[in-house]
Amino acid sequence: MFQIGDKIFYPMYGAGTVESIEEKEILGETQFYYILNMTLRNLQVMIPTKKASTLVIREVVGNDILENLLATFHHGQPNVTEDTHKVRQRINIDKIKSGDIFEGAEVIRDLTYLSKSKKLGMEDKMMLDNARQMLISELVLVKGLNFDQAARLIN
Repeated sequence: MFQIGDKIFYPMYGAGTVESIEEKEILGETQFYYILNMTLRNLQVMIPTKKASTLVIREVVGNDILENLLATFHHGQPNVTEDTHKVRQRINIDKIKSGDIFEGAEVIRDLTYLSKSKKLGMEDKMMLDNARQMLISELVLVKGLNFDQAARLIN
């Protein structure tokens, strides 16, 4: 599915690069693993190659999709409803776990909009920061920016 050097996005971890594909024995079972170097938090993750599709790991988006996302992100209408905090939290977690870059951007846009009318709770603040960090990690890989440049771009 992926090759060494591919730039990928792993929901809840952000963007990274396939550093290697190695055969390892873990708990008596030998299988192949992707060794991923994650941009966010300088983390290395091992994923069984057989499970990559069920974990919603995808290639990073192209520059054209990213440009479309940024235009929508800055000019799209927020979707802020009167959902309870728990309902909003569940919806946002599902969006982030989906791995869809547009849904992740919606979380950022909607929580940022909401923060302008009321103070966000701790869970919403953490959700907003997490979603921002994941989008920034993809911007870093796609556009070749550093973290500060990517953060300014989404601000």
